[in-house]
Amino acid sequence: MNRMSRSFSQFIRYAAVGLASNGIGFLLYLLMTTLGFGSKVSMSLLYIVGVLQSFIFNRKWTFNYNGNKKVALFRYFLIYGFGYFINFGALVMFVDRFGYPHHWVQGGMILVVAVFIFVMQKIWVFRVQETYKCYLN
Repeated sequence: MNRMSRSFSQFIRYAAVGLASNGIGFLLYLLMTTLGFGSKVSMSLLYIVGVLQSFIFNRKWTFNYNGNKKVALFRYFLIYGFGYFINFGALVMFVDRFGYPHHWVQGGMILVVAVFIFVMQKIWVFRVQETYKCYLN
């Protein structure tokens, strides 16, 4: 399978994991905010749960990664942490400052953060490194 086909296949699997995870997460977000939880508290709690479960599916199914799990998990948390602050900042800016409806902002941010995170997983978190041996005579 060439590099482009492999990337496309990975993106499809990543999208499937993301759609299932974020679809359920968004419904829980709407439920939590309806029950009186704040938008940022709801997003924060659900973000943590989503990160943990998606690491397992993306490592095993999306990227078929067999490298160092500890390093990958550390990197995974870093990119999701960065994605969290992008998401949180968008809620503060567009909901608190400009008054947009929180559910529209959060729905849009799911897509923005998802693309960012896929690219970072592909090029950094689950990157397959070629190992080359150098033999000196």
